[in-house]
Amino acid sequence: MVTLSADRYYLRALEPEDLEVLYALENDESAWQFSNTVAPFSRQILREYLKNARQDIFEAKQLRLAICAKNRFEALGFIDLFDYEPLHQRAGVGIIVKDASMRGTGIGSEALGMIVDYAFSRLQLHQLYANIDPDNHASVALFTKFGFEISGLKKDWNFIHGAFRDEAIYQLININKLPREF
Repeated sequence: MVTLSADRYYLRALEPEDLEVLYALENDESAWQFSNTVAPFSRQILREYLKNARQDIFEAKQLRLAICAKNRFEALGFIDLFDYEPLHQRAGVGIIVKDASMRGTGIGSEALGMIVDYAFSRLQLHQLYANIDPDNHASVALFTKFGFEISGLKKDWNFIHGAFRDEAIYQLININKLPREF
């Protein structure tokens, strides 16, 4: 059974009330290196994004969900499926938690578990992938905990703070699923 709820957290669709959290995260320059962002976002642009968030993953090729504590509405972070490819039955996955003090508390683990279950059970994906800086030990630990394996290394892939950095590709193959034909 697919569920977007776990022990302490749940995932929900984006709402207009998420504007300020989204604004803070999208304009946090320390996180830009993970999203390849190079310029700030205005509230107006993010309002438009939230208005269009009603598109499903099949239209937008992306799904962003808010991570919330049980019995609370406030977004504590976001988890994304992006570059959705229905023909190839794959998508990328990314996660961000808004407060550094909350990182390492299990929020990312529960959110990733829910999105993996959703992607494989509901969307019938064959695989998920994540692009991770090899020095981001917390992300490497989180994704490998769920069975993601390193499948490649893009050398000098990202230019961050005046230096080129490698980017590793981690993949999780859904071994319990037979290929779907079109």
